Amino acid sequence: MSLKEFDTLFHEVCNWGRWGSADERGTLHFLTPEIVARAAKLIQIGKSISMARPIDTVASADNPGPAIHHMTRGYDIGGADGDPVQFVSDYLGCACHGCAHSHFDALCHVAYKGRLYNDRPLSAVTSQGAKLMDITQYSQGIAGRGVLLDIPRLRKVKWLEPGDGVTAEELEEAEKSEGVKLEEGDIFVFRVGHYRRKLELGPWDVESEGRAGLHPTAMKLLHERKISAFFPDGDGEIIPSPVDAIADPVHALQIASMGLACADSLQLEELSKECEHQGRWEFMAVVSPLRLQGGTGSLVNPLAIF
Repeated sequence: MSLKEFDTLFHEVCNWGRWGSADERGTLHFLTPEIVARAAKLIQIGKSISMARPIDTVASADNPGPAIHHMTRGYDIGGADGDPVQFVSDYLGCACHGCAHSHFDALCHVAYKGRLYNDRPLSAVTSQGAKLMDITQYSQGIAGRGVLLDIPRLRKVKWLEPGDGVTAEELEEAEKSEGVKLEEGDIFVFRVGHYRRKLELGPWDVESEGRAGLHPTAMKLLHERKISAFFPDGDGEIIPSPVDAIADPVHALQIASMGLACADSLQLEELSKECEHQGRWEFMAVVSPLRLQGGTGSLVNPLAIF
C-alpha cells in the first residue's frame, strides 16, 4: 500500500468535526445509553472473564521495561508495639504503553502528519502531559456489547503467524461462522492468538520478528459499522507494516483519524474458550481506565460478562 493510498484511506475513515470541533471522545458517541442498557441484557449467568494479561515484572524480548513491584510494608517487619492491627502494602510502577501489558490508549496518544484527532495541534501534549484528549476522557468507564471475532478459530489454527494480516472480508467470514454481526456502538474484540503463541513459544521481539494484525483497509468496515471501541490481543498492527514508510498505520487510522477508543495487548484465550463453550460470541464488555490527569494511556483489566 503506497503512502498516497494510505492518505486516501485516512480521509475515508476520518471523523474530524463529526461531533463538533471541541470533541474529545470520538467514537464513544456511538455508545449511547440505550445501547449500553441493551448490552446489559446479555448478562445471563453472571460469569465474568478477564481480558487482561498478568502484570509482568520480568524483562524479556517483548517486555524490555518490565513493571516494578515491591513491598513497602510487610507483616514480617513488625507493627507498632502493642497494636494488634497490622497492615501490608506494596508499590507498582509500570509504563502505560508497550507490548507486554494490557492498556488503553488516549486519543492524544497518536498523531499523523503533525495533527492529533479532530485536527488538534501537537502542542496540546507536552512534557507536562496532555491538555486535551487525555485518558480521563474515559474515566466514566466504557461498557457495551462486546463481539469477539476469533480468527484462529475461523482458520482452524492455534494462532496467526507474525506478519499475517486479516482483511474486512475475513472479518465478515468470522461473523457468519459465529452467527454474530458487528453493529453500531459495539466493542470489537479481535483475536489473532498473539498471547497463546507467547505462552507456548515464549516472547519474541515483535518489531524485528513480526506480529499478526488487522490490515489497514479493514478499518473501513469498522468505520462503516460505527464501532465504538477496538479490543485486540496484540495491538491491531501487522508487522512488517503493509504501508510504505509508515510503521503503525492502524494506530494512525483508529486514533488520529477515527477517534476510535482502543485497548492494546489483551489476552483473549480464556474468553475464546468461554465463547466456544457457550456457543455465543457476544457479551457485556466493560473497561475502566484510571483517572490519570494528563495521561496518554492507562493499564486496564477489561471484563467480558456473560
